[in-house]
Amino acid sequence: MHTNFDLKPIATASRQMPASLSLARFLAICAIAICLSTTPSAASVQMTFDGVNGSQAFGVYLSPYFGTMDGTPVVLFCVDFSNEVQLGQQWNANLTPITPGADLGDTRFGAAPDALQLYEQAAWLALQFASQPASQYGDIQATIWQLFEPGAPTPSTSYWLQQARGNYASTDYGDFYIITNTGPVQQFGQVQEFLTETLPAAAPEPNAQLLIGLVLIGASCVLRRRRRTQ
Repeated sequence: MHTNFDLKPIATASRQMPASLSLARFLAICAIAICLSTTPSAASVQMTFDGVNGSQAFGVYLSPYFGTMDGTPVVLFCVDFSNEVQLGQQWNANLTPITPGADLGDTRFGAAPDALQLYEQAAWLALQFASQPASQYGDIQATIWQLFEPGAPTPSTSYWLQQARGNYASTDYGDFYIITNTGPVQQFGQVQEFLTETLPAAAPEPNAQLLIGLVLIGASCVLRRRRRTQ
């Protein structure tokens, strides 16, 4: 079927749109587009497990581990004792920020009561590796595992659990992310879940995008006001 259109010439405007007004409209459109694009979405990355630090306990290697995220080197901290990862293994993963209000639905333990607090405690413990001797790695790692899995190896002391519970709330975990294999997420038979302290080099943070949008809106308003006064 054909549809016929009666095309008529468009009348030419008697004068061109002022450049300032055209620019103002363009800035306003850009601002609206940027503001609308700030809806949060799950960040997906490709992970590679590159190596271990050499410390062992309970018959396994301990955090911290080393890997790459979309080709960028990252340090990894394991929170998941029931699954495994192999040297050189690659997998697709979701990144979930450890921040208040974050959707933990893509994580392995997000359905647990007080899941955000548990991840924050795990992140606090992960920060302790850098300042502690390797002799403490086993207890720190086991304490992290025990937060999520009571059946995991038990630390020799409750010291690190007490420290985590007493101090985790005083730290900002805005740069920490949970790395979970893409779904559907199962409790067993998948890649271990990790934490990492990094800022993915993706699109600008939503707050930054919103700020850019507001600046563009302000610029368009100034241009319109100037046009009216001329």
